[in-house]
Amino acid sequence: MSRSVARGLPWGYRVAIAVVRPLLMALTKRDWRGGEHLPARGGFVAAVNHLSYVDPLTFAHYMLDHGRPVSFLAKESIFRVPVVGPVLRAAGQIPVYRGTGRAADAFRAAVQAVERGTCVGILPEGTLTRDPDLWPMTGKTGAARVALATRCPVIPLAQWGPERILPPYGHRIRLLPRRTVHVWAGPPVDLADLYEQPVNARTLRVANDRIMEAITQLLEQIRGEQAPASRFDPRAAGVAETGNPNRRRRGSDRGTGGDR
Repeated sequence: MSRSVARGLPWGYRVAIAVVRPLLMALTKRDWRGGEHLPARGGFVAAVNHLSYVDPLTFAHYMLDHGRPVSFLAKESIFRVPVVGPVLRAAGQIPVYRGTGRAADAFRAAVQAVERGTCVGILPEGTLTRDPDLWPMTGKTGAARVALATRCPVIPLAQWGPERILPPYGHRIRLLPRRTVHVWAGPPVDLADLYEQPVNARTLRVANDRIMEAITQLLEQIRGEQAPASRFDPRAAGVAETGNPNRRRRGSDRGTGGDR
């Protein structure tokens, strides 16, 4: 990250970088690929899979190293955490008010951020993947909505490795031996044929499916494996879409993913 990029960031972002980046540099090994696909300027959506509470940090590290700091959509409850919340707000992060009358605020804020030339990071799954093998599951339509509203590029990214530092819903961080964090970006998802279509459930579903497929294909390359033919759907599987889905399912073979 260049000094000029750092100087242009809000104080909260600079504080987070000063505290977190040296730790990530010391405690992880990095496999960064596909940076040439990130727009050098202008707003865009960066859509990435979600498999650990650590991965927003590793994803932000990747984006910073490529000169494009990211503003995340994050659940509003995090913004109420002492110390952390004020820093997040000062860093320009965007709170998401799930299931409330203010749910549309995040969409408007994300659109405005893209129009200002900001990279907006969205985790389309909306929560940690429920897929038992940690493949991307069915996504929400937030990334598609912002992309269609602004006609900005949507860059798919996949990451693998943060789940070895902190498994999904795990409480024990595993720092040694040093884990390799893989973050790969791909070319923009082509949504041009949808721009003149009405923004309805069908159009959003098509756009979302393309975004999730692009992320999945990148993860297949990283893992050297093929994803399941059908994407895991929590609703169809009767799995809670928020909170720890394993809390009331002890003994189930759908564990937290462990230390792969």
